[in-house]
Amino acid sequence: MNHYFTWNDRLGIPLPLLEQDWEMYSQADRTAIVTEWEIIRGTIPDRVFAFEADINRKQAQLFEEESFERSCTLNSDIAELASRINDLHIWYRMNQEIEMKRHS
Repeated sequence: MNHYFTWNDRLGIPLPLLEQDWEMYSQADRTAIVTEWEIIRGTIPDRVFAFEADINRKQAQLFEEESFERSCTLNSDIAELASRINDLHIWYRMNQEIEMKRHS
């Protein structure tokens, strides 16, 4: 992974770490960043699928759970996983913005 990305434990993917405006990077750097991001972006659907599988497992546990405290914990876990999925969808769309900048 190059120095323009940093690992995000919460989402399970590297995220861009751009320290200046996009236009300030050289054309070569921008190309390298976009190329790396396209590779990372390609892994996002698999991450979403994994989080959805976790949600399904927790929902099944919730259906069987009799403890109120444990039910609250499972609901909280499900909400956190759903938030991660939402964030991944936002990052997935990021490529469209970078592509528009690259071609302008």
